[in-house]
Amino acid sequence: MGMARVVKVLLWLVGGFVAIFVVAAVALYLFFDPNDFREEIAGSVQNQTGRQLTIEGDISLEVFPWLAVEVGKASLGNASGFGAEPMASFEKASFSVRLLPAILRQEVVVGAADIEGLRLNLVVDKHGRSNWADLIPDESSGESSTDDNASDESDGSIDVNSIEIVDAMIRYTDEEAGETIVLDGMNLSVGRLRGDGSTVPLSAELRFDMQPGGLSGALTLKTAPAFDMESGVLRFDGLSIDGSIEGVASIPTTFKLQTDGIEVSTNDYQVSMQTVDLSMLDMRIVADVQPFSYENSIAPKASIAIDAFSPRTLMQLFDVTPPETADPSALSRVVVVATAEMTATAIELTDVTIKLDATTFTGALSIPSSDTGSYQFDLTGDSIDLARYMEPPSEGGGGADAGAAPIVIPVDLIKPLNARGKIKLARASLGNIVFENIDVGLNSSNGRMRIFPIASDFFGGNYSGDVRIDVAGAAPTLSMNEKIADVNLARLAKAMFDQENVTGTIEGSFVLTGKGSDLMAIQRNLAGNMAMELRDGSYTGTDIWYEIRRARAMLKGEPPPEAVLPAKTDFSAVRMTGVVTDGIMRSDDLFAELPFMQLTGGGKVDIPAGTVDYGVSARIFDRPEFQKYATPEELEEFTEAVIPLKITGPLASPSVKPDLEKLLRKQVEDEIKDKLKDKLKGLFD
Repeated sequence: MGMARVVKVLLWLVGGFVAIFVVAAVALYLFFDPNDFREEIAGSVQNQTGRQLTIEGDISLEVFPWLAVEVGKASLGNASGFGAEPMASFEKASFSVRLLPAILRQEVVVGAADIEGLRLNLVVDKHGRSNWADLIPDESSGESSTDDNASDESDGSIDVNSIEIVDAMIRYTDEEAGETIVLDGMNLSVGRLRGDGSTVPLSAELRFDMQPGGLSGALTLKTAPAFDMESGVLRFDGLSIDGSIEGVASIPTTFKLQTDGIEVSTNDYQVSMQTVDLSMLDMRIVADVQPFSYENSIAPKASIAIDAFSPRTLMQLFDVTPPETADPSALSRVVVVATAEMTATAIELTDVTIKLDATTFTGALSIPSSDTGSYQFDLTGDSIDLARYMEPPSEGGGGADAGAAPIVIPVDLIKPLNARGKIKLARASLGNIVFENIDVGLNSSNGRMRIFPIASDFFGGNYSGDVRIDVAGAAPTLSMNEKIADVNLARLAKAMFDQENVTGTIEGSFVLTGKGSDLMAIQRNLAGNMAMELRDGSYTGTDIWYEIRRARAMLKGEPPPEAVLPAKTDFSAVRMTGVVTDGIMRSDDLFAELPFMQLTGGGKVDIPAGTVDYGVSARIFDRPEFQKYATPEELEEFTEAVIPLKITGPLASPSVKPDLEKLLRKQVEDEIKDKLKDKLKGLFD
């Protein structure tokens, strides 16, 4: 049965009821005082509903030309099992109806309907039973259904001059869900209401409080509704809602929602809206909502645009201190455009464009509607300068580490994060370090975050990684499984250390784990394995062959040889593996292949301090390159000789020198051996 037909049938019933009531009212008015019938009225309600009706105030009645009823303080008892508090009460209510239209034409013409001090207490108990269910007719029973053959040609109509509700309070308690919603201070004013599609001025104001959650506030509403009984279309023209909310941000948040109109088709359960404009939290959101059905589950879809806003300002509204960044203008501008669809479990955002400062992301997002849901994303970005978002350099300079605060693992961010997705970036830079064609995956839940896969082009080669951060335990744990391959060593050294003294190709693998609240603490107890290889390059700044020749000359008391400038050591291969314990990497398999020399040895690298301490042995071969740069004496002494070297100092610029202590010791030992040989030879001559 359509909505218009239902309304017409109800009007017939109301008209008939009013006609009978009018005759009784006239008799009461002429011969009796209506206050004398309180008990009869209460008994009738008791019989019909099983509820106790208590009328404490006076009842007044007028008949011509309007049937006007005014009732003082009254209350309706609660359903069985819901306590002694009344379900509904009011301080005063009045209602007037014109008699002749109701009797002659079944037209309901209401002068005014007013109610003051309404108190409505709605409860759903722990078993899902409500205290109002027994007052609603059972639509499945034959008694409550209306005959489908009822006339659709009725002239019944409704005309209400005004409705006023003053100082109302509605409390809704869901004991099953543990939730309470209170609407109080409610005032509602409705102008002339007809069923012919003409608009009605309507205004309302109220306060609200929602628990748990501590969400409260106040709002005012203005609109001009209209209902066409024939078509079953309900309109709200010029809808405006504004107010303030407490509990969303650190300070009361004002908001304003506007739309030119909302239309509800009650016959086919469709809702359509004009453009919706919402302003709150220093943001403006404009949405074009597509028509949607409310017959079953509601799933509206809209194109939304969020005007430029400042994440820094938004953080402050939520009592979050914005991070200090190297670029003070970072995190100052975000613009969002997307198509949004609300489902039972999430808000799905597709065709997303997010502009964060100078970076643009496109793709899709899913925002869960519950605290236990998972954020999901698939985004592609153009370019981002990560250096803008890092901490600013410490005052006074003094190097990257001088006075710099340690980088803290964001436990409070990771622990509650439930997210899964991937991001692609064309380019990301951190100072002079540049990653290109980046793919990053993220999976985070229950305090465990995994960033995998991680892949990018990196200075002519590539980088891949698998990073895990576990903050579920007492101390955060960082695990890394990373690889670099075919990386241009010259470009890497220039970017990381601003040095132009090394060339070649580097590849390596790092499987490391550490615990601590910040990266410095993690470095101090880092454990795992490392492997690295350099190929076909050179190191400018140290000429290992010259240092060996200079040490020989010093030991022999000879002038130093002439240096070949610039000082440089070429290599065809350098490789090593190591075991890391407590932040110290130890290795005993260093191997380096130079043009006429091999280096082998071992030592340690202090990762937190960034220093190296290696002892190696240089074995010199009789090769053409050697002959070119050696004197006959050097050729004789160094061919197939093993010379100790020390590699020490900062990782970025280590010093490579002959180990003079070992050389002197060896020289003394050789001299002693020679003297012993001479003496032994004299004994046998």
